[in-house]
Amino acid sequence: MITKIVSKNFDIPNSHKLEVALENGRYSSIPKLFSMTPDEVTAEVTKSGLRGKGGGGAACGPKWELMPKNDLRPAFLIVNGDESEPGTFKDRQIFQYDPHLLIEGIICTCYAINANHAYIYIRGEYKFFIDRVNEAIKEAYEKNIIGDKIMDKYDFKLDITVHRGGGAYICGEKSALIESLEGKRGHPRLKPAGKECEWFFNNPATVNNVETISSVPNIVENGAEGYTKYGTVKSPGTMLFAISGPVKNPGVYEMAYGNKMIDFLNILGGGMLEGKKLKAIIPGGSSCPILTADEVQKAVLDYESMWDIGSTLGTGGMIVIDEDTSMVDVAKNLIEFYHHESCGQCTPCREGTGWIDKILKKILKGDGSKEDLNTILDVCNTMNGKTVCVFAPAVKDIIESIVKKFPHEFNIYFKN
Repeated sequence: MITKIVSKNFDIPNSHKLEVALENGRYSSIPKLFSMTPDEVTAEVTKSGLRGKGGGGAACGPKWELMPKNDLRPAFLIVNGDESEPGTFKDRQIFQYDPHLLIEGIICTCYAINANHAYIYIRGEYKFFIDRVNEAIKEAYEKNIIGDKIMDKYDFKLDITVHRGGGAYICGEKSALIESLEGKRGHPRLKPAGKECEWFFNNPATVNNVETISSVPNIVENGAEGYTKYGTVKSPGTMLFAISGPVKNPGVYEMAYGNKMIDFLNILGGGMLEGKKLKAIIPGGSSCPILTADEVQKAVLDYESMWDIGSTLGTGGMIVIDEDTSMVDVAKNLIEFYHHESCGQCTPCREGTGWIDKILKKILKGDGSKEDLNTILDVCNTMNGKTVCVFAPAVKDIIESIVKKFPHEFNIYFKN
């Protein structure tokens, strides 16, 4: 089941060091890169079907195509490493074990979009990983891999800067991330009426996730076919899938899209811990609609299949829940997090998360009623599609799915 492309060097001792990275294929895509035009690189990435791996699953190549041509303003690449979604811990593997793959991907992407400066925005709590990435960047500068000329040979200037975030979940949303990077409060921006690139200090910019960028060198070196030979027709390639909870082998595993979720749990995850029985899985980070044990049996790990079953692939970070865990406690734990992390810009989100938090607290105290479940669902409806960003709709997805699929667990707390 394991298909190692991005994770190919993870198990090699000292793989984060430049000398080891070079011995194991890092920066080997660069000669091929500079034999192509920027438009040819973008076209190859578009042909590969590479999608964003930070949760949204948007097509990568078409996003690059939104960068304006022949624009005199400087262009920027912003790498989203604000890995803050509960249950998600895959990008940190790249930071820790193969930061030079990320740098190689940044070189390829910046060349394609004609950007001479890249920012890597990493969540504030990731100090170890920030230091690891900065060490790799320092090595790359010292060996003239980046700087005034790529590999001290190719006439393309590139600087890379790591920015440490302030610990706000909302800054994983790309426009809030840019606001934070500009030194402002991390509030999501209003979305444009049509499709366009992002804007960083009023200059054109592209935002991509860490794993997405790290997938680009393979496509450049081996062509789109080197990516599309894995996965499904509509979801080609591989993804770093994470699994946590009461399983025997929690961790991060790279697989092609299209594998069955139950096989991932039982084979790579090792199955449930002794004495534990599967109740549910939150499939792609904590904001995806929950799947019952019966639904897990049918679930296939690609974008379209997950949509068909009523959930999303998200970040690929699966949270496994056993039968001894109260779903009311799960809902309360999650809503406390989201209530705390709401930026407060939009009333439905700011007030809705607070209302649900208070209602669940009331239910757990034994003072609730069945009418409270209707109120929660009503608040979820109010939060859906009425805010600047997708934070509130995502909260609605997970809370609503728990209430609708496990109402009997809430009924235990009701006196009437």
